[in-house]
Amino acid sequence: MSAEQQTRSEVLAKGALAVGSIYGAVMVGPFVRRALAASGGGDVEILNFALTLEYLEAKFYAEAKGRAKASGELRSLIDLLAEDEQQHVDALTATIKQLGGKPVTAPKFEFAYSGPGGFLDLAQTLEDTGVSAYNGAGPMIESKEVLAAAGGIVQVEARHAAAIRLRNEAEPAPAAFDTPLDEKQVLKAVEPFIV
Repeated sequence: MSAEQQTRSEVLAKGALAVGSIYGAVMVGPFVRRALAASGGGDVEILNFALTLEYLEAKFYAEAKGRAKASGELRSLIDLLAEDEQQHVDALTATIKQLGGKPVTAPKFEFAYSGPGGFLDLAQTLEDTGVSAYNGAGPMIESKEVLAAAGGIVQVEARHAAAIRLRNEAEPAPAAFDTPLDEKQVLKAVEPFIV
């Protein structure tokens, strides 16, 4: 197959895999889960939507470093997730520019919670939504190579959600199958946090 015959989803997948080899699968998971949805068209629009979600998560975890009043293992988890989400923002921004698009500006966010318990409740909502959003994009994947990579990445994303759920003393995998969410459902879940 020549370069001209490659679909946009295949080009995005190869870019995602290259980024993954540099940053690791954990750091690029949200980039791939949303970039994979691009096979339906509107790559820059989809990536900008993903970037908005990544801005939300990055802001949430960065703010939680000082606000959640966490210590010990929870503080370490917050630090890890904050770093991961900022790298997701950086990867998405670079990809949108490489595709000739203009990255959206980060909206202002407001998170209503207090203390470690409030942080964990909201983190569970955000993480569960992220995994379901990824699973919603799965059926749009055309390339077997991309599907295989996506299968490995969604596992890592689910582990993040499970880590938060365990901290909440909730079932890490409450059902045998995850319910996928489409873009409208994801937006509805995160709209309350956008000012």
